[in-house]
Amino acid sequence: MIDRPGARGLPVLDLPNPRVGKAAAPATRPPLVDGRLEEYLPEPQALPRFFLWTLGCQMNRSDSEEMAGRLLAAGCDEASELEAADLVVINTCAIREAAEQKVIGRQGYLGRLKAANPGLRIVLTGCAVREEERSGLARRYPAVDMFLRPDEEPELVDRLGLASAQAPIGSVGSPDSLGSLGRVGAVGATTTVGRHRVGVADGLAHTRATAVAGGTVARSSAISAWLPIVYGCDKTCTYCIVPFSRGPERSRPFDDILDEARSLAVAGYREVTLLGQNVNSYGHDLAPDARFRHVDSERWAGRRLDLHGRPDLAELIRAIDGLRTADGLPAISRLRFVTSHPWDLSDRLIAAMAECPSVCEHLHLPVQSGDDAVLRRMGRQYTIEHYLERLASIRESVPGIAISTDVIVGFCGETEAQFEATLDLLRSVRYDQVFAAAFSPRPGTPAAKLPDDVPPADKRRRLNQLLALQESIGLERNRAWQGETVEVLVDSVVPQRSHDHDHEAGDAARASLGVGEGQVHLAGRSRHNKLVHVAGAAQFVGQLVRVRVEHASPYALRGTLA
Repeated sequence: MIDRPGARGLPVLDLPNPRVGKAAAPATRPPLVDGRLEEYLPEPQALPRFFLWTLGCQMNRSDSEEMAGRLLAAGCDEASELEAADLVVINTCAIREAAEQKVIGRQGYLGRLKAANPGLRIVLTGCAVREEERSGLARRYPAVDMFLRPDEEPELVDRLGLASAQAPIGSVGSPDSLGSLGRVGAVGATTTVGRHRVGVADGLAHTRATAVAGGTVARSSAISAWLPIVYGCDKTCTYCIVPFSRGPERSRPFDDILDEARSLAVAGYREVTLLGQNVNSYGHDLAPDARFRHVDSERWAGRRLDLHGRPDLAELIRAIDGLRTADGLPAISRLRFVTSHPWDLSDRLIAAMAECPSVCEHLHLPVQSGDDAVLRRMGRQYTIEHYLERLASIRESVPGIAISTDVIVGFCGETEAQFEATLDLLRSVRYDQVFAAAFSPRPGTPAAKLPDDVPPADKRRRLNQLLALQESIGLERNRAWQGETVEVLVDSVVPQRSHDHDHEAGDAARASLGVGEGQVHLAGRSRHNKLVHVAGAAQFVGQLVRVRVEHASPYALRGTLA
């Protein structure tokens, strides 16, 4: 796990198969009541080996864990690499043009793999699959056999015809479980957002609960876990495709989330990240509940909502933090949540962050621009004054909290003065980390109808200028940690030889760390979400250790075990 200078830009994560190198979960058959039925079971080798290629955000990673779990439960094995697979599932990102182009650019290679292996099937899902664009998907992705919207992913096994006698009747992905969704909102249903027909996530809460209860979420880590709490997006950002690809916001039931958190605590997970496209919108679409009659707050920006008597993110955080061990400590040591929207950063949420010991001292709060006129064109519906007031409140309540953000440069109509206002915001706020990208219009979004009038050369210059400024700020922020001792959750061993370009990586980092006999190069995160490198025993992976920080770069810290 190495941060690289190239990662300063808004990341288009091209995630490796997280289970490569691990033994695939064995395909288990239900016990036979009558041994004479053995001959009717399909041969395991007749089922495809699958490979999941995941791009984009944490929600995509969580979705891929569910799809992998369903395929494993159906009896499929996982291939160690794309070339060894009989089934390739591509979970795409469409937030930036580069992500889609990466998949489009591999269509020729995938076509050649299919020519060499006629049985190979390719499935494309994720935000690149939108209902209104289905007719054009086959032209853009000629190697793909099947397209699934994000809300249709629970149907993967059945659409492929893989539900079999190897999977227990009524298991996740079986016709029985999918059929029952008719009573709670069908998987694959559509709704209308404005004039657009989009998928709706009404069935995802049910399929997630069934997957968790059946143990068929193939989590990529035994240390840190994703926990989705709300699907879709109701926001009005003119540049974003998510509302049209994932549909309106749909919150999972409060008790389902708490049950999943309990199961993660029992399984020994040290860190849990609550997920949502706008995670702090959680709960506004749920029915009022007498248990939450004390929840009495108003949304201070954006579209007004009736939030009274409904669970919100603050209530959920307090409930998960309230899961305690016999000695009174939080059952889950670290609790995080992403991604937040300034509309819903309420005083209740800030108080919960300050008062719950398991909540990490880090907040990702996208600002996107430092100019109010640009924010209005982006549909963000807050002003810089409002944004800074929220930041001041969180910094007062949680002293020393690390703040990260997203920025788009070169948005439609952005002038040099408006770009300079964004630089001034960075100088004033002094973010710990900034993920930045140059604007690229996404077909189907409102911004696609605006003139993309900032020349590409100016976009590149502005992006590089912003990143250079943030690099100096990040270095200053990280140097403040030198001499301090921080708690690090170790989550990986860095390979001895690395092709990463960060000067902290590879053999140079090993030399600077002073890796001794019986030690390895370890990496992990502090509570403030700082990447920390340290030398130590391999058995420290998965453990919380104390590290004295001795060196800082703009992107990482380095130290010794305290």
